[in-house]
Amino acid sequence: GAAVRRFLGPLLCLCALRLPAGSGAAARGLDVASYRERVRAMFYHAYEHYLESAFPYDELRPLTCDGQDTWGSFSLTLIDALDTLLILGNVSEFQRVVNVLQEGVDFDIDVNASVFETNIRVVGGLLSAHLLSRKAGLEVEAGWPCSGPLLRMAEEAARKLLPAFQTPTGMPYGTVNLLHGVNPGETPVTCTAGIGTFIVEFATLSHLTGDPVFEDVARKALKALWKNRSDIGLVGNHIDVLTAKWVAQDAGIGAGVDSYFEYLVKGAILLQDKELMSMFVEYNKAIKNYTKFDDWYLWVQMYKGTVSMPVFQSLEAYWPGLQSLIGDVDNAMRTFLNYYTVWKQFGGLPEFYNIPQGYTVDKREGYPLRPELIESAMYLYRATRDPTLLELGRDAVESIEKISKVDCGFATIKDLRDHRLDNRMESFFLAETIKYLYLLFDPDNFIHNDGSDFDVVVTPYGECVLSAGGYIFNTEAHPIDPAALHCCRKRREEQWEVEDLMREFYSQKKTKKFTLKRAPDPGEGEIIKDPKDVSSEKAGEKRNSKKSSHSLLSCPSQSFNSKLAVLGQVFLDNT
Repeated sequence: GAAVRRFLGPLLCLCALRLPAGSGAAARGLDVASYRERVRAMFYHAYEHYLESAFPYDELRPLTCDGQDTWGSFSLTLIDALDTLLILGNVSEFQRVVNVLQEGVDFDIDVNASVFETNIRVVGGLLSAHLLSRKAGLEVEAGWPCSGPLLRMAEEAARKLLPAFQTPTGMPYGTVNLLHGVNPGETPVTCTAGIGTFIVEFATLSHLTGDPVFEDVARKALKALWKNRSDIGLVGNHIDVLTAKWVAQDAGIGAGVDSYFEYLVKGAILLQDKELMSMFVEYNKAIKNYTKFDDWYLWVQMYKGTVSMPVFQSLEAYWPGLQSLIGDVDNAMRTFLNYYTVWKQFGGLPEFYNIPQGYTVDKREGYPLRPELIESAMYLYRATRDPTLLELGRDAVESIEKISKVDCGFATIKDLRDHRLDNRMESFFLAETIKYLYLLFDPDNFIHNDGSDFDVVVTPYGECVLSAGGYIFNTEAHPIDPAALHCCRKRREEQWEVEDLMREFYSQKKTKKFTLKRAPDPGEGEIIKDPKDVSSEKAGEKRNSKKSSHSLLSCPSQSFNSKLAVLGQVFLDNT
């Protein structure tokens, strides 16, 4: 209803050691360009040591200067860092890495891989890089973005995951063997996020390749979770994908659930899908009713709503950013500031933080350089320009450099209380943490394009608009251009705006020539508005841009006698 239309209307698509008193005022004048360059240097310190010491393994071990495979043996850090290279402006290295990946990555291997992690890191990373290839100066195929080597790699990886979805409920297993499918005896218990975090990547794949199977399985999994929510509107943490029985009944917004909610919102924006947004709106009501206390979010029993864990998890720090995407900026800022106080207490976010006690939880004192609070700061800064958000960015740079930097990269912080380190640098440090930090300090980055600049690309299906902004980040911070989803549809029969056409025709001398461009189908090229909003606009309204001056026309099909044309001239039946 109205609430859904409001959310789908104009969207906002758009740390530290303890700080001395008065530092907030100083931050309001902080040198953004200087911090941006420090973030760039952090990226290359980590990236170059990965290449030197760890490639072709998945991840760098920064304390021993070697590498290890963690999520499957895909040279994962290289895939995860690829679009970050372009956001930092390194076109030549982007091009080199694309060639390396095409030659060196093989998904036909006898490896047990996480369905969730392979999707968000590998499929998401390859799709993003594919859609950014032209901007990076690569020579693309004639059919791009509907074809290309990186798209074929993403499709191959995703097909390896499809056997996991062959369950009675449509909810996928958590692990799949890339060569043999689901192993006999594989556990049927999967976390909620591991079921509901596919629609962004899989719908993009279906729209680009024309194969609906990916979007279909992702939607079926989302709907299965929705169907199995509790009577009070909450979902638990882990579910049996064969029986649909909840195994872990803790409900919250953090680990095990987080990106399910994220993908309902991002899927709704990407696909202009009211059903997905309606689901989120209903969940959001239940979350506020049962889990929210003083701008913190606790864990509760999914059937009763009673508090089970009064704990803040660092993974929950994505929530203010998600709130900003639906326009709930005031609530987002209040929750962000709660989380920021925890950062300032420790110089990072511990994995678990006991809210009543105001301290870490035993064996959960670490900070593996996660991006979520920085991600929220980036979204909220785009929405508010509040300098407090830049202060978080400053604090993150200072903390990570002081505590985590070692000779061979940046190490996971094992314990924020004494700054002990662990011998691991997760690939998301380069994919997400560095990227969101850089974008926080780089207001003019192409990712922040407001639609005033775009490219028109000719595909086998006609012209389409790309690079107009509104990028949707997957949960590994890989940006997807939503306009690309409308480039690869086979066209319906021609639809012309005859009234405008004739008005323009008769307003000119009969000898004067003019050209007309066929309109995109609804949804091609840009996010469409709700039909009720569109109907109120004048049919002949022009859309202007730096790179395009022709009008984009759209209307219902006209009767045949109003469409008769000879050599481009259109006649009514009485002429």
